[in-house]
Amino acid sequence: MKLDALDQHILDELTADARIPLATLATRLGLSRQSVRQRIDRLEGQKVIAGYTIRRAGNGNAHSVRAVMLVYRKDRMRGADVTSVIAKIPEVVDCAILSGEIDLMVRLEADSHERINQIWSQISTLPGVQNINTCFVLSALVQRA
Repeated sequence: MKLDALDQHILDELTADARIPLATLATRLGLSRQSVRQRIDRLEGQKVIAGYTIRRAGNGNAHSVRAVMLVYRKDRMRGADVTSVIAKIPEVVDCAILSGEIDLMVRLEADSHERINQIWSQISTLPGVQNINTCFVLSALVQRA
């Protein structure tokens, strides 16, 4: 799907602030509110915009501990038993199947190190899990929604 310059500008503005008023966005683009609304509706309909989210501010963040788990499977990801359990863990914000030596990358945001440890224990005891490397995020250099 090819996006024109106005569509890209809309996406850039919504990425920076998903709550930007249509009137403000229309003024920045030099379009009517109705034209901007129609373009946004089209981008949503074509799944270019898949949804909207929030980012919590630093000190008010309920999920203050972030970690990445690299999961190695014995059977190289046969079956969905491990992924179905991971998908049900509320602290999992992203889970991806990877090529290469590592089978899964699981990003977590939790209230405490203790909770990350509980999740590690839960995943490590699943049948087929061979090993898990856990890395705690010390700081974020780039953070996009």
